[in-house]
Amino acid sequence: MRTPPIRFTGAALSCVLLTGCTGTGQPQSAAPPSATPTATYELAPRPVRPGERPVDAAPVTDSDGRFQVIGLQTGLAILFGSHAEWPAKGQYVVVRIVVENPARANSRFDAKRQKLITTDGAAYSIDRFAQAIKRQPDTLPLGAGVRIEMDLWFDIPKNAKVAAVRLFGEPSLGIRGSTDGVEVPLA
Repeated sequence: MRTPPIRFTGAALSCVLLTGCTGTGQPQSAAPPSATPTATYELAPRPVRPGERPVDAAPVTDSDGRFQVIGLQTGLAILFGSHAEWPAKGQYVVVRIVVENPARANSRFDAKRQKLITTDGAAYSIDRFAQAIKRQPDTLPLGAGVRIEMDLWFDIPKNAKVAAVRLFGEPSLGIRGSTDGVEVPLA
């Protein structure tokens, strides 16, 4: 048989635990949960290629494509490939990008849809011949979570000034049509 003091102590403790009593009569604010930082890959920095300037642009997203512009070359009069050299009709502009598919389904990157925008508002498609000489793909499949780095080669008028690049992702699985693209300033 329990004694009365033990019985009273047990009942009082149960009451405090079940009611969450703070003893002040004031509501107690909960401390904000501490955020655990997401682990990141530490990628070694690489030197910028000869003639290229680094571009410090934030990643952008268009539908199932995530893009980051990382380099730019302008004013190239000629290009050299593994099997050919070819003069520009005006000037070659090379935009170095990282393309990523953060989705869980396969996606496709189409280099032919990407546009270089000049300060006069004109939009230029990639130069398919330059892409071929430099062995850069026109289209490529991107598996779920795949990330690649590549060049987009444009041939624009000699006196044109580069303003931006408009990047297009592929619409999400089951969505028809095309996207509006997203512009990244280059000036």
